[in-house]
Amino acid sequence: MKKLFFALAISCTLLNADAQLNTPQPSPTTTVKQNFGLSNVELSYSRPSMKGRKIFGALVPFGNVWRTGANNATTLTFGDEVTIGGTKIPAGKYGLLTIPDKSSWTIIITKQTDVTSPAAYKQESDVVRVTAPTSKLKDAVESFTMQFANISATKCDLQMSWANTLVTLPIQTDVETKVMAQINKVMNDTSSNKPYFNAALYYLENNKDLNTALAWLDKAAAANPAGFWILHQKANALAKLGRKEEAIAAANKSITIAKEAKNDDYVALNEKLLATLK
Repeated sequence: MKKLFFALAISCTLLNADAQLNTPQPSPTTTVKQNFGLSNVELSYSRPSMKGRKIFGALVPFGNVWRTGANNATTLTFGDEVTIGGTKIPAGKYGLLTIPDKSSWTIIITKQTDVTSPAAYKQESDVVRVTAPTSKLKDAVESFTMQFANISATKCDLQMSWANTLVTLPIQTDVETKVMAQINKVMNDTSSNKPYFNAALYYLENNKDLNTALAWLDKAAAANPAGFWILHQKANALAKLGRKEEAIAAANKSITIAKEAKNDDYVALNEKLLATLK
């Protein structure tokens, strides 16, 4: 009887060990969070691998709704309003589905965030559909990969690649309207400290009124006489306005202060600017 009890105890222990077995995910779940515009965009998906299989037109059939990954539904979360395919999409969480074909994919942004099979998909929940051409990759991508690329202040691309296929979804956001509204509000608010330098820098980098930018830089420099970075941008503004001699003087002053602060980067930036003013 004791032997039987001992054998049963060993069996239970082994069964319990099996229940707690921890193994790697065959298709690892990945979350990608990217700063974009004035907020961020977050992607969650699973990454199946080729493992010697033919992918598109076989494992992933042409003409069928695909969850665009494995395991769980693929989702995109926008921290701010974006535009995809000419459609404005409010901030929030959405499902990402695709219908692959040989020469193009239909990319679907949907209100459904739990679609894991074609049968669960409801077209009436579509937010936008975009047709994107496929590109052939020279080197095969073993694990399904999605990434944000070609990122600027107002645009980025969501790239999807697997096997020898690449598909790109352009995403846009309206930074201009929001930033200008902020600048106008804060610069007209008599009760607040004004961000003269940041506002001027936005004007400089986005081809706004250079005289206004210069006036703001003067105020920023007056508040921080040791700000060599401010003087560098003042030199840039003067150069763009064609005021060459004043630009040279501002750049040289910035170099002097930057050397005192042991900031070689700004010394180099000013020297590069001066080379264009000779």
